[in-house]
Amino acid sequence: MAYILLRDLDIPDIGKLDVYTTNGGWEGFKKAVTQHTPEEVINIVIDSNLRGRGGAGFSAGRKWSFIPKNEPVKYVVVNADESEPGTFKDRQIMEKNPYQLIEGAMICAYAIQATAVYIYCRGEFWDLAHNLEACIAEAREQNLIGQNILGGNWSCDMFVHLGAGAYICGEESALLNSLQGFLGQPRVRPPFPAQKGGGLYYEPTVVNNVETLANVPWILVNGAAEYKKIGTPESPGPKIFSVSGHVARPGNYEVPLGTTFRELLFDKAGGTGTNKAFKALLPSGASGPVIPVTEQMLDTPMTYEALGKLGSTLGSASFILMDESTDMVWAAYKMIKFFKHESCGKCTPCREGTHWLAKLMEHVIHGEATMLDLEKLENVAKQMNGKSLCALNDFAINPILATLKHFRSEYVAYIKTPAPAAKPKQPAPVKKQLEEVAEPAGD
Repeated sequence: MAYILLRDLDIPDIGKLDVYTTNGGWEGFKKAVTQHTPEEVINIVIDSNLRGRGGAGFSAGRKWSFIPKNEPVKYVVVNADESEPGTFKDRQIMEKNPYQLIEGAMICAYAIQATAVYIYCRGEFWDLAHNLEACIAEAREQNLIGQNILGGNWSCDMFVHLGAGAYICGEESALLNSLQGFLGQPRVRPPFPAQKGGGLYYEPTVVNNVETLANVPWILVNGAAEYKKIGTPESPGPKIFSVSGHVARPGNYEVPLGTTFRELLFDKAGGTGTNKAFKALLPSGASGPVIPVTEQMLDTPMTYEALGKLGSTLGSASFILMDESTDMVWAAYKMIKFFKHESCGKCTPCREGTHWLAKLMEHVIHGEATMLDLEKLENVAKQMNGKSLCALNDFAINPILATLKHFRSEYVAYIKTPAPAAKPKQPAPVKKQLEEVAEPAGD
């Protein structure tokens, strides 16, 4: 099957406007603008059941439908922050096939009748951002962006914005704050981004991931029914899996959702490439719970639903593989240090919780912990769950709880001294208690 997203693997120089146009580029956008009403475009995307590829897996078309039609100012924001460890799929699209992202963003903008599109790139993507600006300028010259697009009455411009390398700005409301020049911290919701007061500059806004929008031109050209023939009914379409870690052939792999782990990790990525077996998989970078690699797991289809049944989440599908030489306690320690560093500090449970999880893990790693410390680790993590404005807090507890669940014996191996037995507190004699009560309070 020809690639839908990673078209640079099939078509050399697809990143050039003339090559992209010759190979069907902008046909989806022109079809949307000249043959469909904005509402019809939204319904086509809803019918395709395209799910968000940034992590949540929410229906893209439904998200578009939440935008109020009677608001004069609306925005589309492309989340190109891509800061999740092990994720590099969006970068390949923007570097090698940028016009497909730009076209998908403009289709979304037409569907909600947006006045502007902003592509928010992570701070390290400065060279990529300059190339995107050049591509946008070329599209603007072709009247595909800007004033009175394709000779009609609708106008919409597009801009590129660089962040400053903060992981938290991958969260949509923190991203919007950053775009507005504020601290990259999550907002209180409601109002949600699609509502007045909750989006960019407090206007209704759609926030979509790069990969999500790159699917849209194909859907407009070929139709929702054809798109649903790829993947599974609940998780249709292709998905890019970023594979890294202890694997023979790391890289981005575009396969239909529903492909098994075995096919991706062995047939395509080549296994570990050594005589060591796979031990564990982080299916969504550091944010999703780690899962042990078993025969049953390898034969599981890679879908949003199946990952949930395995006790984890597909997320952005950034697969980090670990072979049997990996110390899972060390891995969890590295991940919690990452989340502690990237916490914006706005919410107390996240700010304080990540600090104390990191401190407790230091005791474990240095052989200074007791069995009671393992109980504290679980207790702190569970008390953090669901207590903050964004999901970073919940992501931070996953490395701890998942490794304790699946690899607890490795934690126990770090424990050098057993916890002292707790001595029951003996109540003071009744006479002594009465004497203490009777004593004067002082001067």
